[in-house]
Amino acid sequence: MGNSNVNNNTEESTDLGAVLRNGREILLQGFNWESHKYDWWRNLQKKVPDIANSGFTSVWLPPATHSFSPEGYLPQNLYSLNSAYGSEQLLKALLQKLKQYKVRPMADIVINHRVGTTKGHGGMYNRYDGIPLAWNEHAVTSCTGGLGNKSTGDNFNGIPNIDHSQHFVRRDIIGWLKWLRNVGFQDFRFDFARGYSAKYVKEYIEEAKPIFSVGEYWDSCNYNGYGLEYNQDSHRQRIVNWIDATGQLSSAFDFTTKGILQEAVKGQFWRLRDPQGKPPGVMGWWPSRAVTFIDNHDTGSTQAHWPFPSNHIMEGYAYILTHPGIPTVFYDHFYDWGDSIHEQIAKLMNIRRRQDIHSRSSLRILESQNNLYSAMIGDKVCMKIGDGSWCPTGREWSLATSGHRYAVWQKQ
Repeated sequence: MGNSNVNNNTEESTDLGAVLRNGREILLQGFNWESHKYDWWRNLQKKVPDIANSGFTSVWLPPATHSFSPEGYLPQNLYSLNSAYGSEQLLKALLQKLKQYKVRPMADIVINHRVGTTKGHGGMYNRYDGIPLAWNEHAVTSCTGGLGNKSTGDNFNGIPNIDHSQHFVRRDIIGWLKWLRNVGFQDFRFDFARGYSAKYVKEYIEEAKPIFSVGEYWDSCNYNGYGLEYNQDSHRQRIVNWIDATGQLSSAFDFTTKGILQEAVKGQFWRLRDPQGKPPGVMGWWPSRAVTFIDNHDTGSTQAHWPFPSNHIMEGYAYILTHPGIPTVFYDHFYDWGDSIHEQIAKLMNIRRRQDIHSRSSLRILESQNNLYSAMIGDKVCMKIGDGSWCPTGREWSLATSGHRYAVWQKQ
């Protein structure tokens, strides 16, 4: 297996950078937009052996705390672990099983906004009386009806946004994050990271010490009258700036790569090489912090805000699972799209682990045309996607796996 078990989770390392330096993560997003309807903690618990066996190092779980909406993204009582996904007891059983199988649970941290319990200043529901963290209007930004300061980021409309510039707010959030770590969550995913300054994320990571963190910094790619522009440098620069402002402690979802890849697979593979000959997403600039993915609960699932073309997802996975960066597999693709897709994704994951491809692996792009992309990763793996024909020259190469419009070879 080579280095597949480098995540020594026997006892937790307090070294924040160990996992990022090691670069051998493969994440599973362990839910979709409808999961709250399906006794979710119990469902996932049954799948833990397969999740571990497939080689996932971390599972991103949906928001586990009490929420106004069943999906979990309108939090109210942060200290209640009873949610539409299941009871506190079922959650703790799941966390225990993940620990047993050495897979890290990732908590979805929704701290940009919070639903109030009582009316305060201006007749708005901007107070939190009667529940833990009983904040007053000063915890809410002035832009969203509170008496706090102006927001340090973009507004999430229609609900009070939390003012992270207030010391009492940060103190309480840090206390809560430490409590989540004690409950058994090891990794953090920061929801709507555009909503508040990344310097606060830095402080929260330094204080609560998650093993691994990823931020959702999602804004629109650059489009013109003809569709997606070839150059997305300003888009990836904004994500890179956010990572930098967290003190480089957090990684970020590579929305740039997703936006480009889902156009490229439609017969525009020239998009996958930037003018410098590198990958065009965050992966091309800062691969050790780029969390690549094909779809999530917002872009895909039943929301489908920005979906990857469904008949091309294996080309997408052949790309992210062989390339540098930190790849993420979406629950739906792995568990709901049939045994064949599950098998194909698991095979690609196995090759990644066996050939020790990691977030900083070297990459040489060989072909990047309309109907063909090919690349060499390290010196032992090469791959192609698209319906153009290509294969490596030399008898030392053998086919490791292939499927509809993709193939991966390895050196013996």
